[in-house]
Amino acid sequence: MTQRLASCSCGQLTATVTGEPVRVSICHCLACQRRTGSVFGQQARFLRTQVVLSGASTVYVRVADEGAHIRFHFCPTCGATVYYEPQGLEEYLAIPVGAFADPAFPVPQFSVYEERMHHWVIPPAGAEHIP
Repeated sequence: MTQRLASCSCGQLTATVTGEPVRVSICHCLACQRRTGSVFGQQARFLRTQVVLSGASTVYVRVADEGAHIRFHFCPTCGATVYYEPQGLEEYLAIPVGAFADPAFPVPQFSVYEERMHHWVIPPAGAEHIP
């Protein structure tokens, strides 16, 4: 069974996952753009039972466009987000794909908030497009 390690920049906060993600997506919302410093966020959703967390985190709670709260866990030392908890999906944890630093990570199947997508971004072939 596949095992992957997601980590903050300094290595203090980690998430070890076993098995494949249940969903991989890219999000073009403005909040993800600000959070990542990039033009979109890319995240993988895993069942909580697939994830072992280690290290201390600081939590930032943001209200999503639809009104749900999202609890972002980031390293208090280096500031990198390692995982987050979307309200209403309590059985899952989302992990930014960049935290895995794995170029072979599975391709996103969903591209969301495309109305906020930068005009030059081309989502992966075969991804479901959600405005």
